[in-house]
Amino acid sequence: MAKPTTLGQLSQSAWADPKIQTRTVKDELRANVVKRLSSGSELFPGVLGYDDTVIPQIVSAILAKHDFILLGLRGQAKSRILRGLAHLLDDQIPIIAGSETNDNPFHPISKFGADLVKEKGDKTPIDWIGQDQRYVEKLATPDVTVADILGDVDPIKAARGGHILADELTMHYGLLPRSNRGIFALNELPDLSGKIQVGLFNILQEGDIQIKGYPVRMALDLLLVFSANPEDYTARGKIITPLKDRIGSEVVTHYPTDLKHGMEITKQEAWVEREALDLVVPEFVAELVERIGFLARKDKRVDHRSGVSQRLPISLLELVVSSAEQRSIINGEKATVPRVSDLFASLPAITGKIELEYEGEIQGADAVAKDLVRSAAGQTLGERLGTHSCDEIVEWFDEGGALKIAPNERSDACLKGFGLVPGLTDLTHKLGLAPKKDPATLVAACELILEGLVAQKRISRNEEFSYMRGKL
Repeated sequence: MAKPTTLGQLSQSAWADPKIQTRTVKDELRANVVKRLSSGSELFPGVLGYDDTVIPQIVSAILAKHDFILLGLRGQAKSRILRGLAHLLDDQIPIIAGSETNDNPFHPISKFGADLVKEKGDKTPIDWIGQDQRYVEKLATPDVTVADILGDVDPIKAARGGHILADELTMHYGLLPRSNRGIFALNELPDLSGKIQVGLFNILQEGDIQIKGYPVRMALDLLLVFSANPEDYTARGKIITPLKDRIGSEVVTHYPTDLKHGMEITKQEAWVEREALDLVVPEFVAELVERIGFLARKDKRVDHRSGVSQRLPISLLELVVSSAEQRSIINGEKATVPRVSDLFASLPAITGKIELEYEGEIQGADAVAKDLVRSAAGQTLGERLGTHSCDEIVEWFDEGGALKIAPNERSDACLKGFGLVPGLTDLTHKLGLAPKKDPATLVAACELILEGLVAQKRISRNEEFSYMRGKL
């Protein structure tokens, strides 16, 4: 069915219902969330690990028709959640054609919209805007001005239109008026200067704004949402108390609470589907990657106030796959399976994502990153060993056995070396790490066992990947 293109046609449609005409954005979001809850539909596709914590709190805020703020450390999907709110809006809504403030055809708030309806009546042209056009996002920075957010007088408009400067038609609308009948998201709120935060008071409390001191007040229809990092309160700025008081709900985000959730997020976000690659990422390698992020968040050498973003395991997995890809290309192998040595080759994904405390700075980022990889290997092996023993392997090294494996060596050559260590390949099968007919995965599993034993200080390894007895 064709959409109405004039006010007269719109007046003959379902949009003429007074309840629909006067429905606010918050009413609209509330109604749509209720429908999705009733039908069991997913509210925020792609947002994992928050089903029992963050999402219920956001839903409660929407049902209460609250403006809200997401408070959490970096890499906790705050921006993704805010952008996901747009998909809880109606598919399309009508506006007066040419309106910069998305005027409701039945209740225009701008002088332009009111004058057009007065002049053309039922022939007033109508446009339709979708969900994405109703979501406006701004990153708060210290250089943002009141004019950017609220608006300002435009002398050029006045000159061209022959208006006095006090005429509303001379106004250049800021982001808030242009977000009318939609969602306005402000990221990193503490970075916004205090005087700009004061400019948000009226819209949060009374629902209107005043532009440039002129007697022009606009009753905006908005959902205001914010994000902030707790560290920013002291590092760069703060949310002024009266503004914080006017924000209806504060929702605290968090990092994944268990490895499974973290692995699901990393798998979803990491780009690992490389063309022309027969790629397999063993579960234990994916677990290793994720465990590094978890260990970093607990490590005393890492600044916990800054946080360890979920981007760390995502970037790390991408680099690990790239390292394995290089090896496959160089050796002409079809099978591409990441190994533990690929994690050591991918340290830039770790060092670039952690802020260190004094002790960590003394040791150096590379040393801390290597310790995290080694500790992750130790824990991953430890959780899989159960009642199985590595004594036969350790005894071989204690009796003088030594093994050197080049990180970029072909899988078949690596297997010959690992075959010299009694019980090593057999243990990989007992632990269910690799099938017998998969050389590339078998090599990765052998590396996990040996690196796990290094982490447990039962054998040693130098920087050239030479494994030997005891401590170096």
